[in-house]
Amino acid sequence: MNAFLSYLLLGISLSVPVGPINAAQFNKGIHQGFFHAWLLGIGAMFGDILFMLLIYFGVAHFLTTPFMKAFLWTAGFFILMYTGIESITASKQTVQLRNTALHESKLKSFRSGFLMSISNPLNIIFWLGIYGSVLAKTSHLHSSMELLIYSGGIFVGIVLWDVFMAAISSMFKKVMSPVAIQWTSIFAGIFLIGFAVYFGLEAWKLIFLR
Repeated sequence: MNAFLSYLLLGISLSVPVGPINAAQFNKGIHQGFFHAWLLGIGAMFGDILFMLLIYFGVAHFLTTPFMKAFLWTAGFFILMYTGIESITASKQTVQLRNTALHESKLKSFRSGFLMSISNPLNIIFWLGIYGSVLAKTSHLHSSMELLIYSGGIFVGIVLWDVFMAAISSMFKKVMSPVAIQWTSIFAGIFLIGFAVYFGLEAWKLIFLR
């Protein structure tokens, strides 16, 4: 139980650092509410599960080849740029914010999180480093079932953080004025565009400066 709890805390600590997923999740929460923000986080978590499965079965290293890294940096650039621009343009519609949740697709929220997760090379490298080291440390000490249970602990931690972020952002939706929500959406969009520019520069280096 203590080991499971430690992996649960690891999952929470892995989710805390500010990044495009947290920014997008907070922005989604103040616009569409708890459920949409939670689904975006769950979509990102499914991307994490995909990476962890690839690492678990030892087939993730092809994702770090120059071609795949260039492809993922480029995909990440377009996805984050689109999401950032959408966030800024949607900020002008704050008058209808309380009605948007009725018309926004829940699948779109899930899909946005999943695509942002799987198109982020930093996410791949992150999981290779963290989960790869966890497997290397524990695989010779524990059975495959125990490894799956401990991996589940990581994802319980991620889910708990997703619930926390969704709850916080939806709470801000209730107490923030339309102008404050509008500026929060603009800043979130700028933040995401900043990540997109970084991704684009990394793609440019890999494609044209090798």
